[in-house]
Amino acid sequence: MSFRLRLRTPLYMLHVRQNTSNPMPGEILNAPAPPLSAVYAARTLPRSLLYSIFARIGGSGLDTDAFETLRASYRGGFLGKAIAYGNRQNEIPGSLIHSLRWHPVRLISFLDRPYYYGAKKKYLDWITSRHLATGRYDMFHSWSGDCLRSLQIAKQRRIPSIVEVPTWHRDGGKQKFEQAKIAAPPGKISGLRRWKARLLLHRRRFVEEYKRADLLLVLSETAAETFRIRGFPEEKLFYLPRGVDVERFKPGPQPAKFRAVFAGALIKRKGIQHVLEAWHRLKLPDAELWLIGFVHDEAKPYLKEFWRDNIRVVGFVRDPESYLNQATVHVFPSQWEGSAKVTYEAAACALPQITTREAGDVVRDGIEGIIVKPGDVGAIATALEHLYRHPEIVQQMGSAARRRMVENFTWDHFRTRLLDAYATAMQMAR
Repeated sequence: MSFRLRLRTPLYMLHVRQNTSNPMPGEILNAPAPPLSAVYAARTLPRSLLYSIFARIGGSGLDTDAFETLRASYRGGFLGKAIAYGNRQNEIPGSLIHSLRWHPVRLISFLDRPYYYGAKKKYLDWITSRHLATGRYDMFHSWSGDCLRSLQIAKQRRIPSIVEVPTWHRDGGKQKFEQAKIAAPPGKISGLRRWKARLLLHRRRFVEEYKRADLLLVLSETAAETFRIRGFPEEKLFYLPRGVDVERFKPGPQPAKFRAVFAGALIKRKGIQHVLEAWHRLKLPDAELWLIGFVHDEAKPYLKEFWRDNIRVVGFVRDPESYLNQATVHVFPSQWEGSAKVTYEAAACALPQITTREAGDVVRDGIEGIIVKPGDVGAIATALEHLYRHPEIVQQMGSAARRRMVENFTWDHFRTRLLDAYATAMQMAR
């Protein structure tokens, strides 16, 4: 079942494939952003947005998402304030960003990560809730796990609220990584242990945020389905895939030998163990595998077990485009994502991809790459060998991937969809 865009969306914003009666996820997408005059004529947007995020504004990863999000409201003239843990950009005035770079929670940074992480999120929520209580804002946008107290204030003041969900419903998917649980020792729990326990983020916090938000932004059809099966109505879900800088990530020359690349943290959740095992089985001549990303301890036993001399461990890099555009294919059989940004980047570099539906909606099976089931080592090996033996298919899929990014997944497309989400939330509030 493909994700259904709202009937409220203006017709000029729809790009529909007419040659299929059963479109796959992502095939019904918004067209590039129309002129701002057309946007304002067609939508009712907020007057003053409050945005909060457990990240910085500007940089890489989620920091890029935050910056591109704020660009939409700043250029639209309705950014009231953004609250974040730092600011690394110069386009949006610093007066509109409340930076928590120097925050009092640093005093407990010696605590284990789950406690410190939870404390920082709850501090962000507390600061944000105080801003909302001033009554200066008519729209609130935050992220799941960051905003329970703020959503309570938004409900009290009837401020439309949007919560962005970076992965799936907290109870969705088989591969979940829960926060550490505190095992109470026999007898009475000490005051210090009780205080530390209150810092942790528990499942019920996320679930309560889902319920309180007016609109949930989901990144893929798979993510949306995890909410549908738990009874969330379709009108509460808004499809907002990510974007990519198609000028930064662009095709390079074809390498002299077949070069498969895995880009992302080398962890089991992203399927690195399955990539290594598939590569070990194949024994492809005149081929190599590059691993781009930080090597976590859990991946090291698999590197040792399945090591071959044609594997190159590059490690973490700040310029992944310099490696992706030297590759033949990108292999990323992740078991659990929202919508993995590396799939956008690899596609923009004109790489066919061997990936999973759980990684997002960027790749359509047989068009921009090959979809496999998570953990299916045989399918990964078969797909790699197929692309190895058919360079003409590599060329066709790579060209289709680049075209799909340029036509549907630039940051301009992202901002256009985001403005539509704001307009939808405003309309729901009425």
